[in-house]
Amino acid sequence: MTARKKSTRPRRIAIITGTRAEYGLLRSTMEAIDRRKSTQLQLVVTGIHLLKKFGLTNKEIVQDGWSIDVKVPMQRGDDSLEDQALGLSRGIAGMAKFFTASQSDIVLVLGDRIEAMAGALAAVTTGRALAHIHGGDVAPGDFDDAIRHAITKLAHIHFPATRSAAKRIISMGEDATQVHCVGAPGLDDLRLLKKRIRKPREKSNRALIVQHPTGRSAHQEFRVMQMILSAVSEAGLDRTIIMPNTDRGHSGIQRAIQRHIKSSRTGQVIVHASLPRNEFLRALIQADMLVGNSSCGIIEAPFAGTPSINVGARQHGRERAGKSVVDSRETHRDIMASIRSAKAKRPINKESTLYGVDPVGPKIAAILSRIPISN
Repeated sequence: MTARKKSTRPRRIAIITGTRAEYGLLRSTMEAIDRRKSTQLQLVVTGIHLLKKFGLTNKEIVQDGWSIDVKVPMQRGDDSLEDQALGLSRGIAGMAKFFTASQSDIVLVLGDRIEAMAGALAAVTTGRALAHIHGGDVAPGDFDDAIRHAITKLAHIHFPATRSAAKRIISMGEDATQVHCVGAPGLDDLRLLKKRIRKPREKSNRALIVQHPTGRSAHQEFRVMQMILSAVSEAGLDRTIIMPNTDRGHSGIQRAIQRHIKSSRTGQVIVHASLPRNEFLRALIQADMLVGNSSCGIIEAPFAGTPSINVGARQHGRERAGKSVVDSRETHRDIMASIRSAKAKRPINKESTLYGVDPVGPKIAAILSRIPISN
């Protein structure tokens, strides 16, 4: 390959964010790229951020002081497989147009959602270098697992969070010199916040619930969420509930939450369409436990010193950051037993080093600023 001619302008790095959770994970990397004189941040906002029924979280991004370079509408928010497919096509078209017009050099995506897939496909088909965070993870209980591996095969630069994930990427045939095991960027904000917030000595008697759909029917997702809410209520815990993402089946989870609100006493249940990253992490640190199927329960919760109950198969295969993670099947009996187990656990003061010990965002920014890019 012929090396590109050196440019005097800053290297343009486009970051794709499609959900509130992923934005929180990317924030330290965005800050590090923005601080460097040799790099220019281009922020592409899409997915849930632009949907009213999910809280229009693009406003939170602006409130944090960021300038959004382009908004690319994808999903319409109706609970159907067709909406996901058409949303993917709209995302590819909109992002490809932006990358070309804005002369992006590198496109950076995180994880395994269709917003990341749209960015990845738009990047490689318009001749951009593609960088991928959290590739090599395994979670076969969800359709997103296949998307993540597909993005890995499209990507040129890899930022896995663990050594096992790095080895998995290399075993998939990727160039080992382009695999940089940096850790999990989602822990950057958490480490800073933990220094300012001490976990309460007294129990808060409150569970933080984050349950996302796994591509099943709305009826199935309704049944599972109803089971979770019932078990947490029977265990005598108040509930702080975060609304789900846009994946197929989300309407069932939303319906279960609305029904639960009506049957609960005032003050027992607090529901958020979304929470700013620091507020969510604060709630995580102060909660007695996290219940649901979010990766937060696997990666962030152990670092926060908060026991977590991982319900179902969505995170099956993902490396647990600590012994405070309790796995539960999707039955009322198992969830109740897991709650009792989580209540008996104590915060683990010694943090695991599985997902890294140093700030990750600055590492990613430094690598992207200097890595050679060829034609």
